[in-house]
Amino acid sequence: MLADAPGVHSIGLVADTRICEQCGAVYAPRREHARFCSAGCRVAWNREHTGDTEAGARALQWSITAMRDAIRRLAGDGVWDQAQGFAVISEAVWWVTLVDATLVRYHYQAYETVMDARAPAERGAIEGTFAGLRFVRNQMGYHVDPADFIQPQEGRPGSGHGITAWTWKSLPEPALASLPPRGQAWEMTRYRAYQAHLAGHRIGETFSRAAAFLKLASANPALAVPVGSNSKDV
Repeated sequence: MLADAPGVHSIGLVADTRICEQCGAVYAPRREHARFCSAGCRVAWNREHTGDTEAGARALQWSITAMRDAIRRLAGDGVWDQAQGFAVISEAVWWVTLVDATLVRYHYQAYETVMDARAPAERGAIEGTFAGLRFVRNQMGYHVDPADFIQPQEGRPGSGHGITAWTWKSLPEPALASLPPRGQAWEMTRYRAYQAHLAGHRIGETFSRAAAFLKLASANPALAVPVGSNSKDV
């Protein structure tokens, strides 16, 4: 694997260029979700699209509610069938990545401010976790069977662990020949993040970290929506 992990930054930048959504300049993105070539362009775009704020807040609110419910189901004491467990985990992956994408789309500046305030090691772990979850979202159920991703753990009713003690499996490199070069590069970055930050770790640990960051990123007066990201929610 990667000798220089722990973070997405240490995995290396993807060789890629994009067109800034504000000024049209070609630039090399530092992060997968980057949309602007500079902070100035990001601020200018936000000012010109203030009409999207209300729609974005509504989308974020229902997405966070659904995500919170899905994560709480992970700790439920009644899921013992593996197929049901895989379905609950898949649902949580979907909602966490959707909330992350909604914050990036409608509240990019708040998202980046919270991310940049993290210590380098923590920022790398958070970014790596989200990139790894995007890999799971893209692959599980489409190209890879859930059983190849997840290692169930034996438990007993009343233990209180639910499926949060299940772990992510290490995976071989994905087959990406069907993707264009840019898509191959980004998906390989997500795969490496999965290997560095999810593989071998507990399901509960992954979703605790993701939900905790999303709570911080959405915690401002305009987005006063509870996420419920402490350990007992997962």
